[in-house]
Amino acid sequence: PEKMKQLRLLAAGMGYPLKTGKEEIHPKELQKLLDKIEGTQAESYLSRLTLRSMKRAVYQTDCTGHFGLACRYYCHFTSPIRRYPDLQIHRIIKEQLRGRLTEERKAHYAAILEGVSKQASTTERRADEAERTTEKVKKAQYMAEHLGEQFEGVISSITAWGIYVELPNTVEGMIPVAEMLDDYYIFDQEHFTMIGEHTHKTFVLGQSVKIEVERVDTDAANIDFKLCK
Repeated sequence: PEKMKQLRLLAAGMGYPLKTGKEEIHPKELQKLLDKIEGTQAESYLSRLTLRSMKRAVYQTDCTGHFGLACRYYCHFTSPIRRYPDLQIHRIIKEQLRGRLTEERKAHYAAILEGVSKQASTTERRADEAERTTEKVKKAQYMAEHLGEQFEGVISSITAWGIYVELPNTVEGMIPVAEMLDDYYIFDQEHFTMIGEHTHKTFVLGQSVKIEVERVDTDAANIDFKLCK
């Protein structure tokens, strides 16, 4: 819910309001958003944020539908086959089509599929984490070659300790609030905004800002920006 709220605020700030019902966003509203931003400068950023805002998928034996596709019935596999879950569901479908899905085979699958689902979900999360870590390290190494350079970016997240800015090349860095010395800034958690106590200068999600690459720690894969005057 927190991620969806952030998506709603950010999309609205960029001129793409999302309708909600009882504080929930219907998957068709997300599809409408993706259709609206297609071909625009906001497409790359908002489409990735939309994906990150949805709950992580898990493999399971119960058919609970697919939120992103807005489908009641959904069967996962990709082509070409790349993962064990793809191979597993292909085997089941082939047995059904060929009339070989007997009671004995159903009992066999009932006995193993819960464990298969948990194992597949665990290994997929591990692979995703390795991929994210690798990307962060390579991005930090890349930005280490651009210290002191200035870029235009978009505020992608706001926390009590800083403002995160994403550049058009997908690199994300943080402006530490402790180093924003022109005012004392207060984080408004409800609206995801940072407001200057004296100047009332406000930073909001989706806002364009100009930054300078201040520091890069390639070992920790951390990138710090500072606001340009």
